Amino acid sequence: MRWHRRLVARKQTFTDKRRPGRPGTRRPVKALIVRMARENPTWGHRRIQGELARLGYTIAASTVWEILHAAGFDPAPRRAGPSWRQFLTAQAHAIIACDFLVVETVLLRRLYVLVFIEHGSRRLHLAGVTAHPTGMWTVQQARNLMMDLGDGIAGLRLLIHDRDPLFTSAFREVLHAGGLRAIATLPRTPRMNAICERVIGTCAASSWTGR
Repeated sequence: MRWHRRLVARKQTFTDKRRPGRPGTRRPVKALIVRMARENPTWGHRRIQGELARLGYTIAASTVWEILHAAGFDPAPRRAGPSWRQFLTAQAHAIIACDFLVVETVLLRRLYVLVFIEHGSRRLHLAGVTAHPTGMWTVQQARNLMMDLGDGIAGLRLLIHDRDPLFTSAFREVLHAGGLRAIATLPRTPRMNAICERVIGTCAASSWTGR
């Protein structure tokens, strides 16, 4: 049975030298990942994976995330600054938002209502109502808002609106002249203008129930 004992010994020695699972990431690659994250705080783990692929390193995005997590790095948005919700909460007193509310009359005539709402006080401004909104009409409503706010505009710095083409460059210039910086939300992201969207939804529901 000597030959069998030798065979078992060789097999055990071979097995002990192998580590289960996929091979670990080399230390230079780990150091490179950490360096990329530190020098580029807006890069997430997938962006870093893409940059590594350009350099000839093939590594899974989940592995990059694990390395960053082990090194104490938070996800990219939290490393780059506050989240959108945190930003809105911190700057609520300086933000005003706008959007269009669409209503139909008893005779099924469609009207467009431009509303503005101050985040801090939840004060609602009814800018204007029209059946045929245009860029020039929207610009005029911006001018009316500036006059309506009066001295109250001094506490406002930002105006949030969606990417409706009615919010033209001339519209933003009127805001800029009044000391407001216009911020357009990303496409198909109503939550970026959640307060105004909720007000519009409430008004729309009230109009349908006749309240």
